Amino acid sequence: MSIVNNRKAFHDYFIEEKFEAGIVLEGWEVKSIRAGRVQLKEAYVIVKHSELFLLGSHITPLPTASTHIHPDPTRTRKLLLHIEQIRKLIGKVERAGYTLVPLDMHFTKGRIKLEIGLAKGKKQHDKRESEKNREWEREKARLMRNKG
Repeated sequence: MSIVNNRKAFHDYFIEEKFEAGIVLEGWEVKSIRAGRVQLKEAYVIVKHSELFLLGSHITPLPTASTHIHPDPTRTRKLLLHIEQIRKLIGKVERAGYTLVPLDMHFTKGRIKLEIGLAKGKKQHDKRESEKNREWEREKARLMRNKG
C-alpha cells in the first residue's frame, strides 16, 4: 500500500532501475508517516562511507508527539539495503553519472519501505517530448472511447 509518491522524480529523470530499501526511523516518525504526514518532493539519496542516506524528506511531527522528544522533520535518515546492492549502486553513481532518487514510500508486510530509483537526468527537450507523448496517449484513449 503506497503512502506517498514522488511524481516530480518521473518528470525530471529517466528511471533505469528500482530498488526497495528499508529506512531507519524513530517512533514519532512512524506515527507521522502512518498519518500520511510525509513529503518526498525535495528529497534525494546520497552515498557516504559505503552507506545510503535519505536527505531532504520532510516528516511533519504530529501535535501529540511526546514532550521530551524534540523532533527534527528533515533529519538525515539511513537506508537499509543488501551490501551487494549498495556496491552496485555506488559503482553506477560514481562511474556512470547516475543519481539516486526516492520514488515511493509504502508499506510491505507492516514495515515502511522506500523505493529508490537509479536515474539519469532529463534535459528540457526530453521533458517536452515526454509531455507530448503523454498528451498523445491521452488523446488516443479519448478518441477510442468516443468511437466505441
